[in-house]
Amino acid sequence: MKTITYYMMPVSPWTYLGHGRLLELAARHGATIDLRPMDLGKVFPASGGLPLGQRAVQRRRYRLIELKRWADHLRLPLNLEPVHFPVSAHDASKLVILAGRRAGVDRAMAVAGGLLAACWAEQRDISDQATLVAIADGCGLDGNGLVSALGEAEAEYQRLTQQAIDDQVFGSPWYVYRDEPFWGQDRLDFLDRALAD
Repeated sequence: MKTITYYMMPVSPWTYLGHGRLLELAARHGATIDLRPMDLGKVFPASGGLPLGQRAVQRRRYRLIELKRWADHLRLPLNLEPVHFPVSAHDASKLVILAGRRAGVDRAMAVAGGLLAACWAEQRDISDQATLVAIADGCGLDGNGLVSALGEAEAEYQRLTQQAIDDQVFGSPWYVYRDEPFWGQDRLDFLDRALAD
């Protein structure tokens, strides 16, 4: 069985741009997805990365150009500077973990996709618990039950974050197939080719 390891943070625009395409790619190749939400706030310092607000102005400006370029290319709705960004993704990440634990990876991927779209296409605050409840409910889950149990996912969230650091991850999205890493949604074509071999 082919397995794609998918490290992600549900407030990353690049992850939003690649999420649906990853699902399609995995389905086409009969691959399963090992979904691993992580805390980039801990991954960045371990890998030499900087949070967006600490990056040089020219890098921040170019990021906006690239985001628009990719959104236009993929024909995906995208707010370049959403009202609710940056916000904490900790509870959202734990919601994805709990969804996977209770309902399986397909439902967890749906929740992750809902969170990404909420932030980047719908101007919703994914750090707000009412938003988390609504997204989980929209995916056919018990949103109130999941949100009230977020603390149960804390240890797993920390474990996955440490695993990302150990696996030398430094951004989101990050895919791994047969020990080969692929950083960024713009590497999905290479992942596609690897899965076809």
